[in-house]
Amino acid sequence: MAKTEVILTHNIVGLGGESDQVKVAAGYARNYLFPQRLAIPLTQANKRHIEALKQRRAEREAHEFNTMTELAKGVQKLICVVKVKAGEDGKMFGAVTAGMIVDELKHQFDIALDKRKIHLEHPIKTLGEHKVELHLHAEVKSSLKVRVESLTPVTAPAEATEAKPEDRKPRTEKRGHGKRPTAEEGEKVEAAAEEKKPAKAKGEKAPKAEKSEKAEKPAKKEKKAKE
Repeated sequence: MAKTEVILTHNIVGLGGESDQVKVAAGYARNYLFPQRLAIPLTQANKRHIEALKQRRAEREAHEFNTMTELAKGVQKLICVVKVKAGEDGKMFGAVTAGMIVDELKHQFDIALDKRKIHLEHPIKTLGEHKVELHLHAEVKSSLKVRVESLTPVTAPAEATEAKPEDRKPRTEKRGHGKRPTAEEGEKVEAAAEEKKPAKAKGEKAPKAEKSEKAEKPAKKEKKAKE
């Protein structure tokens, strides 16, 4: 494939910045770079523009550095919320990617950021708060808090464990394994039992005594009559 050398007039990610002299495919330069005015052919006449391009590049990089420095300070105070689908146990369906975070930054805070500036070692696969590293500039790094929330309510497992002892209480009471009576309750029960016993005894003995007295009186009268 034929190559040609060009001078870049604009910053092109992965290729170079203003004033850089690079070799590219002839077709790429002819069909894309030259029509878009992103580069010019490397000639003696065009080399005169290199100094002006270097000055433009320095101004652009200084502006980007200042912009990203301010953004780095502000983004650390933000919490980007990303809502995902998850089961009742909190297990996510899928993962949170850099592209999703970029979309939410634009939607929630109107911050336009290249997803390549978000560095995720691994896609986020759990609910909760996560700290994401940002490479905003070659000399500027920052971090962003990302809170992943479920679109559906998540059932807490602690609620189920707490309900189990309550469910068992009625069963133990039915089987007669309730609490033991206190000392005061025991004394009251004994006192009530003692009060009942004398009442029954008096009721039973009283009639017997009356019968014996009645039986003795006729016997004495009979003895006197014989005498």
